[in-house]
Amino acid sequence: MLKKNLTLLLVLILVAIGFYFLLQDSKKSPITNYINNFQDCLNARYAIMESWPRACRTPDGRIFTEYIGNQVEKNDLIQVLEPQANQEISTPVFIKGQARGTWFFEASFPVEVLDDSQFVVGTGIAKSTGDWMTEDFVPFEATIDFARPLSKTGFLVLKKDNPSGDAQYDDQLIIPVSFNQDTMSVKVYFATSKTAGQDDFDYKYLESVNKEVPKSTAVARAALTALLTGPSIKDKADGFYTAINSNVKINSLTIDEGVAKVDFNEQLQYQVGGSCKVSTIREQINQTLLQFPTVKSVIISVNGDVEQALQP
Repeated sequence: MLKKNLTLLLVLILVAIGFYFLLQDSKKSPITNYINNFQDCLNARYAIMESWPRACRTPDGRIFTEYIGNQVEKNDLIQVLEPQANQEISTPVFIKGQARGTWFFEASFPVEVLDDSQFVVGTGIAKSTGDWMTEDFVPFEATIDFARPLSKTGFLVLKKDNPSGDAQYDDQLIIPVSFNQDTMSVKVYFATSKTAGQDDFDYKYLESVNKEVPKSTAVARAALTALLTGPSIKDKADGFYTAINSNVKINSLTIDEGVAKVDFNEQLQYQVGGSCKVSTIREQINQTLLQFPTVKSVIISVNGDVEQALQP
């Protein structure tokens, strides 16, 4: 009987010792099976290695490297300082960096904002802030408006300007980003079916349509961007349309002492004729901006020209 009790006691002691060491191991190496990528590792606050791209190491020795697009491969051609890869952005997004002079043509190059299905939600132009006639690095800046993406993540695509159109000279920098999903409601003004038809515009028949847009401190610019996007399929079914051409871009928008000065690219007045249509375009812009209490009047220009902007 004593021998059996001693054997049982010995077994219990061995089991207790086993559990003790198992507990110590679990404290040293927590279970990390749920970590499958860099973001998971970052969120778990594990060690970030000093490298570029950044890398994160789990306690069990696995290393996850941050996806930063093709920045490493293009680093000797173009570098973006702001925003950083995977940073959350909202509209308008400000982009700052430097690129070799050969990346530019006439001191600029195109930029696109894409959602994760490669759908373009915004386009714009980056412009050099120095002499681009060089092979050295030249600083550039861009402010890009984009529509509300359907995805949480997407990409900034900075394209080498290629006036030749020859595909062998194409190049691009791709940077992954995430989108601020918060929204706000603004009004835009469209023409209505109360007029005789889409070819007969009358600015007296404009009505407001509520639009959900990405939340932004630049509310006037966000509303104007929604206006330029044009009526949705539902808006068209409800009898709304616009006199404004597609692919119109905002070059700049400032509001000072109640005066909103907005400058567009040449597409605003491309093949626009007739006083009724011109007046409708003006009023769509005016009324969309005048909804804000900080705006008392609006000055419209095209590529800096106020006098010739929207002449019938």
